[in-house]
Amino acid sequence: MEENQKNILQNIANTIKQLSIEAVQKANSGHPGLPLGCAEIGAYLYGVFLQHNPKNPHWSERDYFLLSAGHGSMFLYSLLHLAGFPLSLEDITQFRQLHSRTPGHPEYGVVGGVEITSGPLGQGVGQAVGLALGLQILSSKFSSHDFSFFKNKVVCLAGDGCMMEGVSSEVSSLAGHLRLDNLILIYDANNVCLDGPLSDCCSENTKERYLAYGWDVWDVDGHDIEALDAVFSSIRKKQEKPTLIIARTTIGKGSPNKAGTHKVHGSPLGEAELKATKLALGLPEEAFFVSSQVRDFFAARVKEQTLMEKKWKEKFDVWKNTYPKKYLEWERMEKKTFPKDIEEILKNLEMKSVISGREASHKILQYLGESLPFIYGGSADLSCSDMTFMEKFSSISPGHFEGRNIKFGPREFGMATMVNGLALTGRILPFCGTFLTFSDYMKNAIRLCALSSLQVVYQFTHDSIFLGEDGPTHQPVEQLASLRSIPNMQVIRPADSFEVKMAWLAAFRHKGPTAIVLSRQALPLLTGTALSYDKGMGLGAYILSKEKKNGIIDYILFATGSEVKLALDVAVELEKRGENVRVVSVPCFEIFEKQALSYQKDILGHEVRKRVSLEAGSSFGWHRFIGLDGISIGVDIFGLSAPASVLAQEFGFTVDRILQRIL
Repeated sequence: MEENQKNILQNIANTIKQLSIEAVQKANSGHPGLPLGCAEIGAYLYGVFLQHNPKNPHWSERDYFLLSAGHGSMFLYSLLHLAGFPLSLEDITQFRQLHSRTPGHPEYGVVGGVEITSGPLGQGVGQAVGLALGLQILSSKFSSHDFSFFKNKVVCLAGDGCMMEGVSSEVSSLAGHLRLDNLILIYDANNVCLDGPLSDCCSENTKERYLAYGWDVWDVDGHDIEALDAVFSSIRKKQEKPTLIIARTTIGKGSPNKAGTHKVHGSPLGEAELKATKLALGLPEEAFFVSSQVRDFFAARVKEQTLMEKKWKEKFDVWKNTYPKKYLEWERMEKKTFPKDIEEILKNLEMKSVISGREASHKILQYLGESLPFIYGGSADLSCSDMTFMEKFSSISPGHFEGRNIKFGPREFGMATMVNGLALTGRILPFCGTFLTFSDYMKNAIRLCALSSLQVVYQFTHDSIFLGEDGPTHQPVEQLASLRSIPNMQVIRPADSFEVKMAWLAAFRHKGPTAIVLSRQALPLLTGTALSYDKGMGLGAYILSKEKKNGIIDYILFATGSEVKLALDVAVELEKRGENVRVVSVPCFEIFEKQALSYQKDILGHEVRKRVSLEAGSSFGWHRFIGLDGISIGVDIFGLSAPASVLAQEFGFTVDRILQRIL
């Protein structure tokens, strides 16, 4: 590396440090330690290594930089501003302020160049593995002998906390197994945690752990730009495995009184220490100063990167004319184009009259896999039980990415982070499956998915205590309520095979995650569910059996899933007693609550003597529909190990027991 280039990169690193510590101080909130410790790494990545175009942040062939250690967000914001991404100096000064474009932790979709939502430690590593896998899939699909696609790199920066969180172990194990040779994980090894020295809680040999996973491992001084260049240049030239770079750094480097301690991790330096740090580093006194040398360097680099994309586009135009069929698929995956008549196609898929929710969804998945090239997914070692396997396609395996099925192994949390990464490709609509009770392992990744508005489908099976003999460890109780509490999340519990069909359609229409919650036991096809999407599932709740008389309604029975059939049977018995009864199927709370208030009031009824909910799960959340004086028949204790029919009697989910409860 030439001395002049090295000097410019050091100037960039110093600018990163200055912008970061001043923004944190101005906000009186934030994490100055990582930007001070990793500035040279950032300067090298954005000044030399990363191939991207800040003028087109979404260019498909760009290298990705993911900040798993999201608490160090000012490190990323400073780099994006300097590199020419759409983030102004004013945005930098508004760090952590209300509605600013520089929130406390990076948020996907706020500004170009922020590739993921991160902050909950370890999840950025999972998303990086999923993204790297997605790019390998797309490369195998579209590359030809004369033109290679998606040979870009996924670079992720993680800290000690990320490396200790179990999810990073799950996904790193799978990344090594699959031999993802486009993945680079930088470990900011500064030996300091938020709460004190790393030695207080960890003494593992991280290098040996990653070698055991099947990774290549480099060890480098994270402050030595020439050493960084040697490592990254070698990786760019030849990479055969996922690669871990252990970058030895000093947290808060340059802070005279806080460097190397946890005190610089998550608190502003303070005015006195800020001045002392700027003096020690030789930084300008002027606040938020950026030199003309740094500005000119990145202006020239943007021109080079724009030209690089232009040359790629010229080659791409040749490719699309040479391979018109592949290009049509490219467009379809990019736009996620569905058949115009997909609703009718789904309606007409043949199903047995009595079929479990998981089997019905399995049949739908076979059609979706064949018809929609962007559908990929898998299971956490349960595809034969949650029925997520697409039979006409192979499984992805080490070094082979042509398949459409992904075997995640029993790594539920890792799986959930990885499907977020798959969705980030923009060309894959991923699904994943496990038992509903194990959604708890996945919860925080599902939350980030919803926060990021990523389109992911979760197929959760074994949806209630009626899975039977496996008992309370496997019987979900509180999971439906828990998932429903997540903003921007759709939770759909279908009553029969037709509602399962429409649940998939609802998932395709929602720009966010959808959980389709399915029964293990067989359910009959119900009279009245076979409505158009706009008159049934698309309303979230709809009348399945209307009251027979005008005027006061004696009972409205609200139910989901397998309990809808039970509600209909209860209604028959109530009507024999002269009661005026309505039955409402409520497959999706979230869709229902988006409807006009007038529709909601009509469904909930205007003059009603008693509202009753039936759901074999926690009653939490139902009273907003049935009122404080309504009766919620649910399961508010953990389940029991017994056959389903015995459990129905034990927990009061029989016609006779319900009549005793409500009459």
